[in-house]
Amino acid sequence: MKTMNRLNLSRAGALLSLALLGACATQKQYDAVAQDAKYYQTKLHEKELLVSKLQDENDRLKQQLKQSEIGALSEAGYGDDLQSRLSELQAKIDGLNRPLNDIERFEVEGGYVLMVQDKLLFESGSADLNEKGRTELQKLAADIQSRPHGRIWVRGHTDSDPVSKPSTKEKFPHGNLQLSAARAVEVGAELVQTGKVGARDVVVVGFGQHDPVKPNSSADNKRLNRRVEIFVSDAGNGAKGTTEAGGTNK
Repeated sequence: MKTMNRLNLSRAGALLSLALLGACATQKQYDAVAQDAKYYQTKLHEKELLVSKLQDENDRLKQQLKQSEIGALSEAGYGDDLQSRLSELQAKIDGLNRPLNDIERFEVEGGYVLMVQDKLLFESGSADLNEKGRTELQKLAADIQSRPHGRIWVRGHTDSDPVSKPSTKEKFPHGNLQLSAARAVEVGAELVQTGKVGARDVVVVGFGQHDPVKPNSSADNKRLNRRVEIFVSDAGNGAKGTTEAGGTNK
């Protein structure tokens, strides 16, 4: 942009010189100024073509990134395998016939799920791990890595209550989806930062209020939907796992 401004100024100066010299300059001086004006006009045109080319390339890369993100979300679990696992998990929760502990482990097809109560990890409306949650995740990371496993999926979930607190809305203007994604990142990062779990083994996604394990029709159901689940796939089954990191009251 600075180069183009300089070219524009130079071109304007050359044209002004032409006007001033028109009446009193020699033909040689006039031709020299005219040649300069033509040179800078050509340079300006070349720069405009370069900017246009770079803009087209930028648009192409943005579209490529968007498609990659869509592909990642698709891989992260919008298929039949995910729905099957969610149904299996819901059935196991229903079969407990007792309140959930802060951390529960469920064996499911292709691996196991660690369900962590949201209150153990985050304060209301926050994506910052509290100290107790950080300590528990460090323990879980060590336990996960103590046995062979495949990919680890972290998926963020909230209940259906919209983000309403001004301070929360300021931090997460896109609501539950953004909040759940930020929490998923924090949970996944903590698993990796312990040095126990490899970064390439962890995938994180936020789903907001979508894919609840219970209808958001009561306070108890909403509490279950505000959850963190870590799906640890069996060794050799790394491409089909699912993990969830979720919300709290907003």
